[in-house]
Amino acid sequence: MTGDETTLGTTLRVWRDRITPAAAGLPRGRTRRAKGLRREELAELAGISVDYVVRLEQGRHTTPSAQVVASLARALQLNDAERDHLYRLAGLVPPADGEISDHIPPGLSRVLNRLVDAAAAVFAADWRMIWWNRGWAGLLGDPSTTPLPLRNFARDTFPIEGRGPHLSHWPVTSLGQDTVESAVVSDLRRATGRFPDSRRLTDLLQVLTTGNDRFAELWASGAVGAHREDHKIVEHPAVGPIAVDCDVVIDGDAERKVVILTAAPDSEDETKFRLAVLSGVPGSAGPS
Repeated sequence: MTGDETTLGTTLRVWRDRITPAAAGLPRGRTRRAKGLRREELAELAGISVDYVVRLEQGRHTTPSAQVVASLARALQLNDAERDHLYRLAGLVPPADGEISDHIPPGLSRVLNRLVDAAAAVFAADWRMIWWNRGWAGLLGDPSTTPLPLRNFARDTFPIEGRGPHLSHWPVTSLGQDTVESAVVSDLRRATGRFPDSRRLTDLLQVLTTGNDRFAELWASGAVGAHREDHKIVEHPAVGPIAVDCDVVIDGDAERKVVILTAAPDSEDETKFRLAVLSGVPGSAGPS
């Protein structure tokens, strides 16, 4: 290979060409000239502008942020080695083994792209939101308008100085708030065993223990566990209150959490749920 064939821009084009729309969860549409994803489709999946993708591929911008690289890695369904290579091409240090990962592996991406009838999101081990689908944005509002450090369910559960929530744009009431609080705290304690050297997790725990008395009280109890399920009422501005079931699936050693919201089948809540999802904001599933 020549030097030009190993640049960030060329590598992005090669990886874009190898992903089919079907593999990315996109409709096939009419006959395509592009053998892989179009630039517009990559931009949509990664949550960045088409112009930015063009500048990256043409080599007019060679230093994307770590957030953008993580989003591109997910959109391109890179494995861990490819993701680390992309970080290095961008002049960045790949995520350390001891740090919490925001990467979503290709197999999980394929499953997520098929959850078209549910509101779904993925959270990292520290409860930072790293992905969501259109259904989630329709039901709860578009998380992309919230600053990245505040897209965290633990911070929403234990607000600092009464600020929040940040992950929903309208009121959401848990029918088992005490249980959820205990589960989130015990889940974070379990994460400290998996990621003892994570600066991100350490910083989050410092913020919560010093800024929220309820969190500090529960943290002192020493419980270890996981958040598995909840029942919520979403006060949707377009269709009114919706009762939803919340199920949490833990994915692998990385302690990713797949959160899926659904309504009871053949109920009024399911009808309103579908209307809320259809009324969702235009655009793509979100990046971290």
